[in-house]
Amino acid sequence: MAANFGTMSHSLPLGYRRKITEWLEEDCPSFDYGGFVVGEAVKEARLLGKSPGTLAGVPFFDEVFRQLGCTVEWHTREGETFDPVKHCATVRGTIRQILQGERVALNILARCSGIATKTSSLLHLLRQHSPTPPALAGTRKTTPGFRVPEKYALAVGGADTHRHDLSSMIMLKDNHIWACGGDIARAVRAAKAAGGFSIKVEVECQSEAEAVEAIKAGADVVMLDNFAPGEELGSAVQRLKGRFGGGPAGMDGEKKREFLIEVSGGLTEENVKGFVVEGVDVISTSSIHQGVKHVDFSLKVVH
Repeated sequence: MAANFGTMSHSLPLGYRRKITEWLEEDCPSFDYGGFVVGEAVKEARLLGKSPGTLAGVPFFDEVFRQLGCTVEWHTREGETFDPVKHCATVRGTIRQILQGERVALNILARCSGIATKTSSLLHLLRQHSPTPPALAGTRKTTPGFRVPEKYALAVGGADTHRHDLSSMIMLKDNHIWACGGDIARAVRAAKAAGGFSIKVEVECQSEAEAVEAIKAGADVVMLDNFAPGEELGSAVQRLKGRFGGGPAGMDGEKKREFLIEVSGGLTEENVKGFVVEGVDVISTSSIHQGVKHVDFSLKVVH
């Protein structure tokens, strides 16, 4: 996972700070009447983790309070799993500004930590079935305006973030293929012409025949979408890798191709084993970032 090689926050785009400013302005678009009541006394508040989870979202939490002139001291490392009740951090500053940032900071941290927790849990299950399982990846099914924190949380949890946006990689889904008259080869050629050598092309395939067409057309990644986990998926992957991989020519004399196989659709904690198939390179799922249970945090002023 990326965190083994450096500090995750160093990968963040500069624009995330503007998002924090927008979220603070959204929460206080006019007068802060509660802030008027409490005044400017310097206080400290304790961030408490009240449900089990994996901590994620630290740089966003920090930035909320930095913009409000407060400091944050962490007692729990990002990516660390904790049990409640855990004193994760201490925030110091004027009481007015601590309370002004409280809800924005907690909302971000709860969501990011929920994603990292779900991701870490699913990775643990995958590793129970293989010491070197396929890469686990998220999807582009993210919350508008909140994509960077959600993708960041996936990485903290140990998953691959997958493409960040339409410019990161060309993914030809069923609608793209249908819009090209069902001609996968034509769609791949057009995509490669537009993206050039530096942009990978992935094709979503509903059948093994479509995957064969995509591989022959030069797709870098073929996604086997909604294949039944277990025997159906395993047999299809074995035939594709046998036909186009392994040696100067595939088993059937086909030209050797360099490609990855991604599987997607229907992954749950109960059927994980059926997706851990030899030859699968990536398992992608939105279940690790869509509709996940948030981790419960509170910020309590010391008095």
